[in-house]
Amino acid sequence: MKTLLIPVLAATVAGTALPAAAQSYDRHGPSRGYGYEQNYGGWQSVSQRKYNLDRRIDQGVRTRQLSPREAARLKDELNGLVRLERNYMRGGLTRWERQDLDRRYDRLAVKIRFERRDHNNRRY
Repeated sequence: MKTLLIPVLAATVAGTALPAAAQSYDRHGPSRGYGYEQNYGGWQSVSQRKYNLDRRIDQGVRTRQLSPREAARLKDELNGLVRLERNYMRGGLTRWERQDLDRRYDRLAVKIRFERRDHNNRRY
């Protein structure tokens, strides 16, 4: 009886552990809505990243959180990043290039957030 119970118990334990092991977990938590972790095996497309940042700049102009001059400077920087990304993609992106672009896009997102909150350098 014991020799029959041990294999059945082992099969039961293995049967419950395998589905849990097959699940994929994002160790960094849910996606924050920016960055490259959403598409292409962890890489967000040029167009999607540019669209999100461009939309935030346009929204800042509409709500008067950004002056036209600030918006033009931020859009120039965004277009420069898109050009840099396309240059990097010609030979295939290396890990360093991906990290470099990610840092640059994140830095631009922070600049947009800061510029939208600085009240156009006016005191209220």
